Amino acid sequence: MNKQTFKYNHASTDVYFAGGFSHLKEIVDVKNMIVITDENIFAAHQKRFKSYKTIVLKPGEEYKIQATVDSIIEQLIALEADRKTFLVGVGGGVITDITGYVASIYMRGIKFGFIPTTLLALVDASIGGKNGIDVGVYKNMVGVTKQPDFILHDLIFLNTLAENQWQQGFAEIIKHACIKDASMFKELQQHDLNYYLKKKKEICLLIQRNAKLKIKVVQNDEFEKGERKLLNFGHTLGHALENQYELSHGEAVAIGMTYASNISKQLVGFKQTDIVVKTLQQYGLPTYASFNKQKVFDVLKMDKKRERKDINFILLEKIGKGIIQSIPLNQLEEIIKAL
Repeated sequence: MNKQTFKYNHASTDVYFAGGFSHLKEIVDVKNMIVITDENIFAAHQKRFKSYKTIVLKPGEEYKIQATVDSIIEQLIALEADRKTFLVGVGGGVITDITGYVASIYMRGIKFGFIPTTLLALVDASIGGKNGIDVGVYKNMVGVTKQPDFILHDLIFLNTLAENQWQQGFAEIIKHACIKDASMFKELQQHDLNYYLKKKKEICLLIQRNAKLKIKVVQNDEFEKGERKLLNFGHTLGHALENQYELSHGEAVAIGMTYASNISKQLVGFKQTDIVVKTLQQYGLPTYASFNKQKVFDVLKMDKKRERKDINFILLEKIGKGIIQSIPLNQLEEIIKAL
């Protein structure tokens, strides 16, 4: 296994690139381990879970709520989980978010690790220590920042992914390229989803490149005081759309990036909006959409990135260079209404 250790302010995470589920017993004392997964993953990979204590959740963002957390805690008590228990989240972003959150609050904090099973979780959701739940239409309104002890990549899980889940992962990959990596953006322009579905080595390298890009940003700014805010490109508007219109995370972020590119054109003279839009479409992602501007703004203004009467909005100066711009809420409201 290709193990690399990444250090943060008060913690470190071992990342096993191109590992395998069977290596779990080398990483964790499996006698004290409880796995958290969802019904879809459990059904598709039943044999893998048979020797482990497993809590199986209903799949989907609508279950990333406090009631699910309460249910997990009750099951942990029934399983006599104590401070030596190690939680392992096997799943996409919903599972990693919930597992990290539950582990951070159960008995005031127990250890946890992730085996991300979707492209989006591999390149984004499992990395960075943000764990939490939604409250109504407000995404990730409650949570903690706590790093996992390990992240284990087993790309065999990608074999059972539906096409729309691949597309969702590419929304975050395109985001990374937009804010930080112009050469990766060029590479993405030259290919499409089918290319990466056929080229196992290329997708493996792309996953590692994106994971390391995000890890580096988080190492520099674990608690989102500066540079880490760039990772929110497309997310401010995207999150406001996601739960209101029952979009997937990737779809919402792609629409968010489309409009953030247009706002960048307006405010800082960004000249490559059409190129961003074309690349999103190349990977089967939505771009322009009709939505209730007022309703979306009303959710957006409660975003965690708000600071009193301003909001930190991520814009592009050029592809590969994202910037943080503080925009007064009343100005942003006018901009959104005019979109």
